Amino acid sequence: MPDPARPVDPEIRAERAHLAAAREALRRMREDVLTTRTAVGDAVVDKYTNAVLRRSRALRAEHLADLPDVPLFFGRLDFPPGTVHEDAPGTEEPGTDVAPGPRPDDAVHIGRRNVHDAAGTTMVIDWRAPIAGAFYRASPREPMGVRRRRRYGFDGARLTAYEDEPLAAAGPAADGRPISGLLAAEIERPRSGPMRDIVATIQPDQDDLVRAPLDRVVCVQGAPGTGKTAVGLHRVAYLLYMERERLGRAGAVVIGPNRAFLDYIRNVLPALGELGVAHTTIDDLLGRVEVRRAEEPDAARIKGDARMAEVIRRDLWSRLRPPAETLVVRTGARRWRLYPDELAALADEVRGRGVPYGAGRGLFAGRVARALLARMEEAGWPCDDRTLTALGRDRDVRAAVAEVWPACDPARLVLGLLTDPGRLARAADGVLDPGEQAALALPGRQRTAAAARWSDADLALIDEAAGLIERPAALGHVVVDEAQDLSPMQCRAIGRRLGPASATVLGDLAQATHPAAVPDWPALLHHLGAPDAAHTELVRGYRVPEQIIGFAARLLKEIAPTLREPEAVRSAPGSLRVTAAGDGGLRAAAVRACTEALAGEGAVGLIAADGDIADLHGAVTGAGVGASLLGADDGAMGAQRLVCVPASLAKGLEFDAVVVAEPARIAGSGPRGAHRLYIALTRAVSTLHVVHAAPLPEPLR
Repeated sequence: MPDPARPVDPEIRAERAHLAAAREALRRMREDVLTTRTAVGDAVVDKYTNAVLRRSRALRAEHLADLPDVPLFFGRLDFPPGTVHEDAPGTEEPGTDVAPGPRPDDAVHIGRRNVHDAAGTTMVIDWRAPIAGAFYRASPREPMGVRRRRRYGFDGARLTAYEDEPLAAAGPAADGRPISGLLAAEIERPRSGPMRDIVATIQPDQDDLVRAPLDRVVCVQGAPGTGKTAVGLHRVAYLLYMERERLGRAGAVVIGPNRAFLDYIRNVLPALGELGVAHTTIDDLLGRVEVRRAEEPDAARIKGDARMAEVIRRDLWSRLRPPAETLVVRTGARRWRLYPDELAALADEVRGRGVPYGAGRGLFAGRVARALLARMEEAGWPCDDRTLTALGRDRDVRAAVAEVWPACDPARLVLGLLTDPGRLARAADGVLDPGEQAALALPGRQRTAAAARWSDADLALIDEAAGLIERPAALGHVVVDEAQDLSPMQCRAIGRRLGPASATVLGDLAQATHPAAVPDWPALLHHLGAPDAAHTELVRGYRVPEQIIGFAARLLKEIAPTLREPEAVRSAPGSLRVTAAGDGGLRAAAVRACTEALAGEGAVGLIAADGDIADLHGAVTGAGVGASLLGADDGAMGAQRLVCVPASLAKGLEFDAVVVAEPARIAGSGPRGAHRLYIALTRAVSTLHVVHAAPLPEPLR
């Protein structure tokens, strides 16, 4: 605690005054938005326009809302006098006509959003502005015109310290200096509840990825603690800032592995001022039907295989039927005919254009109507635009189109394929062997698509059929986290929704647990439709201490031998403990370990095999310790300091302290059990306590 009798450093007093003035300026900016006249007035009665304007005003005000517990700025760049001017490039906010400048002493404060005073002079520059890039990239070797970089320390929202790093005068030898004290403190700061942003601690290797341009697929292989999830979220925030108009039309979406993960990251983008980004799971994105069962591993592997795309394509286009009868259309006393060979030629011509099935059906109907119109015109029959419209609506024309090119529902198509062995055999001939075909059959009697017992693996098959029938709308940017667990068919589903090759793909092959997971990044990018994109490997871990990551990395030779071992920036002696349960048994050992962890700061996770976690949750709560159970309790992340986590849901989460109970049970939970154990062991950012009654898996002994 600071000594109240000790005089406050004049610099801290000045910075606090600037912070208070910036908060007041932000309040005024928001007030100006809220009091702006938005209705078009009585002269023009336009309720729709007025509603749009009011919504726009409310959204803008929401973007300008202050977060009282979050510092408005976290750093400062000092430039030589006269370097930065009112019209300096990179100080303006994209999408506005405001070109604010820095303070007179050429000091630029870096924060989560732009703030300017009543005269339009900048008080805080958004971290995404071009000029702010030097805060993350400048070094003594390449100072980027910066004389000094300043970082701030905060207690809540109260500014309590600062740390200056000379750049221009330090010389190249300073590049090897250790990480700054305040930066390390911010990285290590205890957390409770959902993930927070890392905007104050972004490292140069991360910043290169965050500021990658929109028309690029960025693929990141990231070891635990390297910040790959934060990189993806900060990149979409950066792109929304720089490409607001383009992404405002098409939108952006973050795809996570499960709802627990989405709940964990839900606050990051709002804290950065971005409120319009959708968050979804891959199942929800593809969810045309309700999932009612878990898929068997062998069937999941086959259904996730890219060969299923060819099976579905064959089955869909086999719906086209050769016309059996002549089409006869009556107009008054005249009859106009199109013979079966003519109808077949029209259908073949349309199919040869390579259009989606649904669009092709509409084109075929138009070709039939025009062929009849041509027949009528040749006979001198009076025709105009209304004649063509009437032909398209004619009952006999519509019946002929339905006979040759029937409408198709994607769920019903897949249901029929998976419940009719003969039909599946025809579509899969030469693609799947008989054993693979037999593994695909849906269990039980499936009468309708709505009532069928679908699995999550079926969703990608239905989406493939839907994409062949009608292409989905493209998204402006897609962030895919934990992508190492995507199947090729799921990759294809996401690829259909990509805009102009704009995506951020994040994952760690060592954490792949799905039986149908794509084996490597080049294969995943191929199925995603971005075969030319390269992947970047992040190995520097900023949060997980070397004692913990080194212990977990013993598993890598078994689960991912081609990956580089993570390099921890931090060392924390005493952060790893391994304890045999002893006479009291595993339950008692887990309760003791959790109680000890709760004596420290931050969030605590108890991770165990899925079949054990409910029992351990009961043991902890029975001992009088408050704990939520992930997957069973709504809003489990943040509801209690202690969260009991099934190993299958631990992916992507972080806790200050983690207790892993019975690693051998996690490792033995299936073909990918060792991958699941690696995930569990790398969720801790301060301390990891492993308790076990059975012998540890061989690599960990």
